[in-house]
Amino acid sequence: MNRTEMPDDAFATWEGAVAFRLFADQSEPTLSVPEQIASRLGDRILVGDMSPGERIGEQELADEFNVSRGPVREALRILEREGLVTILARRGAIVTELTASELRELMEIRAGLFEIVVRKLAQSNHPELLPMLRAGNRRLEALSQLEDDGGAYAETTYRLLILCARMAGNRRLQRMLTGLSLQTLRYSKLGLASQERRQRSAQLWHEALEALEQGQAEKMVVLTRQRIEESADEAIRQLDQSPKGKGRRS
Repeated sequence: MNRTEMPDDAFATWEGAVAFRLFADQSEPTLSVPEQIASRLGDRILVGDMSPGERIGEQELADEFNVSRGPVREALRILEREGLVTILARRGAIVTELTASELRELMEIRAGLFEIVVRKLAQSNHPELLPMLRAGNRRLEALSQLEDDGGAYAETTYRLLILCARMAGNRRLQRMLTGLSLQTLRYSKLGLASQERRQRSAQLWHEALEALEQGQAEKMVVLTRQRIEESADEAIRQLDQSPKGKGRRS
């Protein structure tokens, strides 16, 4: 094997270092009780076990975690801050709805931040960057061939983005992108739900990698923004087609 190639089992190790969850950079014992509850509830929302608009019962959670309602309320406020929960006056908490307007705002910010990452990567000499991206591209290509990937493709792109942000060498930028990526993961799964969309996304990832290998930073920036925008456009289309999504484009 060429020394610049990374075997897929090595990429699995990289993937394992990136968890799509709240407080991923902290160990469980260091978290407060509200943070632990928020982390577990956030996991359920991100994997789709809790649907957009679903009511979240404070007492039910208090009973489940064997705590008073105080830590539960604090956990819900944490999730509200992260954009995963909406707290409604006199109605309690619900899983945040997916809306086209929110998606546009999130993607605009995320695309701008990741453009900074791309430009820094183009100047990077990190020895594991290209091997990691090549292995990641092979994983995306394989997942794009599946008729139903169960959301694995979107989760892999999430991990690749976070790994790229880490290698860019700016921790504040990494934290900002991680938070935004958590909020956009549900939209990404929607925009990459079809095999056709995943194959198109994999093609753009491959072209962006080639641009990086050839030192064409501006081309990589354009391809990266194009990939993000195409995924967002498809997610918006899906939202508009759903009964709840009617009238939400504004």
